[in-house]
Amino acid sequence: MCGIAGTASTLTPDPGLVRRMCDVIVHRGPDGAGYHHDEHASLGMRRLAIIDVATGDQPVRNEDGTVVAVFNGEIYNYPELRDELVAKGHRLRGRGDSETLVHLYEEHGADLVHRLRGMFAFAIWDRTRQRLLLARDRVGKKPLYWRADGPSLHFASELKSLAQDPGMSRDIDLVALHHYLTYQYVPAPWSIYEGVRKIPPGHLLVWEGGRVTVRRYWQPDRTAGGPVDEREAEERARELLLESTRIRMVSERPVGAFLSGGIDSSAVVAAMAMQSSGRVKTFSIGFEDSRYDERSKARLVAEHYGTDHHEMVVSGDMLDILPRLAWHFDEPFADSSAIPSFYVAQLSRRHVTVALNGDGGDECFGGYQRYALMNQAGRIPMLPRGLAAVSARVGDLVTRRSHGRSLPRRLGRLMQFAAEHPSRRYATLMSCFKPEQKFDLYSDPLRERLAGTDSRLLLEKAFRRSTASTDLGRILDVDLLTYLPGDLLVKVDISTMANSLEARSPFLDHHLLEWAARLPDRLHVRGGHTKMLLKRAVAPWLPPELLTFPKQGFGVPLAAWLRGELRDLAHDVLTDDTARSRGLFRPHAVRDLLRRHAGGADHSARLWALLQFELWHRAHAEPSGLVGVEAGCSRTGV
Repeated sequence: MCGIAGTASTLTPDPGLVRRMCDVIVHRGPDGAGYHHDEHASLGMRRLAIIDVATGDQPVRNEDGTVVAVFNGEIYNYPELRDELVAKGHRLRGRGDSETLVHLYEEHGADLVHRLRGMFAFAIWDRTRQRLLLARDRVGKKPLYWRADGPSLHFASELKSLAQDPGMSRDIDLVALHHYLTYQYVPAPWSIYEGVRKIPPGHLLVWEGGRVTVRRYWQPDRTAGGPVDEREAEERARELLLESTRIRMVSERPVGAFLSGGIDSSAVVAAMAMQSSGRVKTFSIGFEDSRYDERSKARLVAEHYGTDHHEMVVSGDMLDILPRLAWHFDEPFADSSAIPSFYVAQLSRRHVTVALNGDGGDECFGGYQRYALMNQAGRIPMLPRGLAAVSARVGDLVTRRSHGRSLPRRLGRLMQFAAEHPSRRYATLMSCFKPEQKFDLYSDPLRERLAGTDSRLLLEKAFRRSTASTDLGRILDVDLLTYLPGDLLVKVDISTMANSLEARSPFLDHHLLEWAARLPDRLHVRGGHTKMLLKRAVAPWLPPELLTFPKQGFGVPLAAWLRGELRDLAHDVLTDDTARSRGLFRPHAVRDLLRRHAGGADHSARLWALLQFELWHRAHAEPSGLVGVEAGCSRTGV
């Protein structure tokens, strides 16, 4: 397989397991980039070799072989952990981060997760206790799938690896599909396959005596802190960002950065440049459509810091990448910015093996315009039930007949919001298909099967579980626990790993996240302005004009593509015999959606979600699919 891949793993109380786990090989790419990999035991995760390239083979074990671990990711505080463990008498054979896991487990058991600073998915087998521990990092940078099968438990860092087991069903989890059509991704703990689950971010799983327990070990505390001096807060934000960037620049491989031209990636590049002995390598993606092209902003930063800057333009004629994306994404995934993400990863990998990015800045410091919209909507009192229904209907009509960021569209959304509780408002705002749109699309059997299943409850529950005392704080929590790990981090992890590139995100350092979580709302959003504190904190680092540009996002001209270069593909894939044979969607409803989009209405997000599901299904869920096979890649190595 190309890029990072998890090898399906099965653990049973087998006394020979630990011996088999120790048969380790390293696959190496044509450029010498290694993949620490356990082939013989079929246990573990293929991990791009960045730290301790020479001796970082996996699995790793303690001195007597009773505790064994496999690991995907990076632990940034491993030097301190190693020193601490050596001082306590542990003997470490290598000099990297993986081996710290088994010895930390000996010291702290499952609580070792609280000592780790970084991104990770790992498995630890305790032979003495016949106990398996699986854990995923706090914000979900690295994926981890599992399924129980009688006396065995299977796990992998890629779903396609689990699917290599002939005993695993390829049946679609219809509730997961239902959630996907709402959010454009399959949210944890669901996976698209029945019987397979994802470990949610900030959770760990313990399998012992045939019993599985999953529990949360981390969630940011959003209870209000004490009085905040804004100047001191600005200085602290700079200090934390500089430190989190510095520790993510440590690598035995070349390091660069994605530079979109937004505040977050620009701040990361600035922090890198201030702490680098050489020129920082930066990479940007643009479009022929100027509405989606931020290269001019990226160049301002590149010129300001004299970076070694590289660009690529994505056009409609490059969309033959879609089948390849369908193969790499283990589940249906409908965020169209996966296209430029894949290309910027491909561009970057020609020059570096590690790329820093600005992911998490919006969730950490309140950067999305929807936060300002929700803040303003929070001043609107809840309407009486009868009036709320009228307001919702009129608002929906106005929104559907307006476009972009026009005033009528904003007014329509405010009318919709006035009819709902803040948690439902936000869930509606984040929905691709609204409930009635999904049920209009579904076949009769699917409609009957999913009756009463409300996908919006996922966000509403996250909203209510938050420790924040304000709606804005709760919304920040919702995005940190759902949209960020389910959409943004999946997109970046898959896109980069597919290109043998490792992505690192300084804004997602948990020290920075936990500090920002306790800031008052006014330092995040004020009036119609977002990311108030961060913009002031990094203003001394950036060209002044960069701070005045409106937030653009990493969008693509999807509506135009689906009326142009992709029109025939979408029509053919969504209406052919193969698609109709699934019995999931009503054919005339799909054709009507295509017709209305071609006629000028914008249904691009919904059509894209359907198209990505169908492309994924053909690549993965069918016996003749492409699981394990990709053009130019073998099944067993790189």
